[in-house]
Amino acid sequence: MAESSARQYLDFEKPIKDLYDQIQQLTATAEKNKVDLSSSIQQLEEKILEKKEEINKGLTPWQKVQLSRHPDRPYTLAYIEKICTDFVEMHGDRNFKDDKAIVGGFGKIDGQTVMILGQQKGTNTKTRQLRNFGMANPEGYRKALRLMKLAEKFNKPIVTLVDTPGAFPGIEAEERGQGEAIARNIYEMLRLKVPVVCVIIGEGASGGAMGIGVGDKVYMMENTWYTVISPESCSSILWRSWDHKEKAADELKLTSDHMLKFGLVDGVIPEPLGGAHWDHDQAAEMLKDQVKKAISELKGIDPEKRIDDRIEKFARMGRWEEASAAQQ
Repeated sequence: MAESSARQYLDFEKPIKDLYDQIQQLTATAEKNKVDLSSSIQQLEEKILEKKEEINKGLTPWQKVQLSRHPDRPYTLAYIEKICTDFVEMHGDRNFKDDKAIVGGFGKIDGQTVMILGQQKGTNTKTRQLRNFGMANPEGYRKALRLMKLAEKFNKPIVTLVDTPGAFPGIEAEERGQGEAIARNIYEMLRLKVPVVCVIIGEGASGGAMGIGVGDKVYMMENTWYTVISPESCSSILWRSWDHKEKAADELKLTSDHMLKFGLVDGVIPEPLGGAHWDHDQAAEMLKDQVKKAISELKGIDPEKRIDDRIEKFARMGRWEEASAAQQ
């Protein structure tokens, strides 16, 4: 079980890091002194699995938020690379410019051509600035809609991968119609004639997520979140400080199990033990299996019925009570 020294660890993953450090020390000792310490190393590897399982069972909502933002977690392009062949990226909204926070194009998933797109965060300082930390401008959502309409034209299923802390909130974005662009995408996605499968692979925040998150099937990866506002922003509004972000995460009920319970998503895709950042290949395979299954089911449904079912699915969301005349 090789481990890169470049791997980053969250606070609650420190016990795992300590075990890996011990393995590295034993490995170095074995090589230096020409002794066999394989049994001791194997015991430590077993302890790592046990520790991962222990941590995984006791994760709080805030810890899941942290996992969704883990710097080693696979982003949209990493998933596309692992689940697609013959991927051809397409650029631009044909109006203003190419928004690097949204990536997409045609690719094949085990021979099935799909339009696959999503938000892309950067993997280092330079690319994070290039990708605007996964926060799309209006032209990003207009590019996404252009690609989805192209998929509809050629009768190809659409797969969207959602991972954003929100749409870009800058003045220039509002000047170019940020709200209209997101609203237009929601409106148009409800009426697409081809199967649409959406997966939240990291952060699913507010309208930034909804702009590419309307589909026949909406799934969440296990350690992701989906809600109208981030815990930090919620804390700053309610308590004028980020210090209560953990309490905010609890109260927002934003994790995948909560969203499934509320009926706001159709399923939860499991992740490798400890989180998707521990094994990109396995995480991609789990995502791929669910996407293929969903597309196969949806292709057997009449397009008009798919549209009706999609609209009804989102129309049912939300609960309310009407007060009787006596209560008013």
